[in-house]
Amino acid sequence: MKGKNLRCFIILFLLILKSTFLFSQDVLSRRIEDDSYIRAGIMDSWFRESPERVLSRLGQREIYNLRGGGQVQLRVESSQANREEFAIVLARGQNGNFNSWNQGSWSLIRRRDNNNSLSRIIYFPRSDFNVYLQFRPFSEERSFVDFVIYDAFLIQSYPLPLPFERIMVLPIEEVLALMGNQLPRRYLDPEPFMYRDSMSFIRAIRERLPELAYIDDGAINEYGEYVYINTLLPQNPSSHNGFMGLNCSGFVKWVVDGILRPFTGERLPIAPLKEFFGSRGSSYTDIWESERDPFFGLDWNRNLASQAGGILRSPSFSSLEEIEVREIPFSRLNIRMLGGGINIRHPAYIEEAGFPAESLLPLLYTLAIDEPGRIYLAAVNAEMGPPTTAANPRGIPRIRQYYHVAVLIPYFNERGTFQVAVFESAAETSITAFISRYPGEFVNLVRIPIDGRFDP
Repeated sequence: MKGKNLRCFIILFLLILKSTFLFSQDVLSRRIEDDSYIRAGIMDSWFRESPERVLSRLGQREIYNLRGGGQVQLRVESSQANREEFAIVLARGQNGNFNSWNQGSWSLIRRRDNNNSLSRIIYFPRSDFNVYLQFRPFSEERSFVDFVIYDAFLIQSYPLPLPFERIMVLPIEEVLALMGNQLPRRYLDPEPFMYRDSMSFIRAIRERLPELAYIDDGAINEYGEYVYINTLLPQNPSSHNGFMGLNCSGFVKWVVDGILRPFTGERLPIAPLKEFFGSRGSSYTDIWESERDPFFGLDWNRNLASQAGGILRSPSFSSLEEIEVREIPFSRLNIRMLGGGINIRHPAYIEEAGFPAESLLPLLYTLAIDEPGRIYLAAVNAEMGPPTTAANPRGIPRIRQYYHVAVLIPYFNERGTFQVAVFESAAETSITAFISRYPGEFVNLVRIPIDGRFDP
């Protein structure tokens, strides 16, 4: 009997192992097959050849076999939108597709204006268009490398003691070895099994969403009753076409209650979540607390995360320093343009504001790697209030107000693809919609650990 059980265990283990390889398309970045010998072989005929001759091959495709069994497709790419540059692409094959951003794909960007003008090399260490290494010439003996994730520089202009033409024909790993520990390789090699709890949690929320409706100022109190957040009085279904429901704040509480109830058997009371939490505001904003409640979303999220940290971990994990996201591993945003790109400053954490909405994707990518098994409560904020006018000479001062909250869950799926689930106001939306809805505004994030269980 024991032998039979052992055989069943081994078979189950092998099936799990097989499914892991089946769904995990990318390999560890160090194990990407080398294609430098292919690049060396086409140096004169493609990389040093005149732009006119190379561009005459538009539409042609050449297939090269890698020694390990993979394939590379060599082609020229040109865009009507970019009349200054073109690309010589060595695209790796995956399931018969040769996308230029498949893992291991390599592109040389050249200018059209003269034979010797080389712009940069783009290398994709993951099958993700938004994650790449960029090599640029600097001098006759040196080059630069950038590490870009979702238009943010994790590394910018790191000097390499190699001329650019050497990088064109060397194995990528040989080039990266010159960076030593300066290359944060963990951001190239996510481990999909680390996100099973996140995916279970997302599925559990999705299953319960049909139970919910949106009602302004709505939440569920500690007794499971639908009430109004402002007054704590019961909701009146006749005022809402027979429905009771949640607003964005009530929905975030519903999610956190679903995390904590498997441990405590209880829901959180509403009143303590409205209390001031941590450093925020000043004497300038104090007089507007009762009239405009500018920090409601910030206090609400912080109180929820503090309760969760204290219950799921220990009282020490309920402090502001533990729950709030304030660190980023990148310092600039790269606004990608066809002519080579322009850079804009990416601010670090701004007190009582957080991070620009435009920075969320690179921030959530790095958080997913560094903190698997966590969700983030987002509080959207902006300076609000009408300007002073002749009709209203005193005006209403523009002060920062936190007016919307949501749940963001970054993770890598079974195939190692980065994704972000977004839940807000009793519905699931998308990270693209969320970011595009708040251009130029800021988002404060607090973290909450999860283990996959959910029972609101």
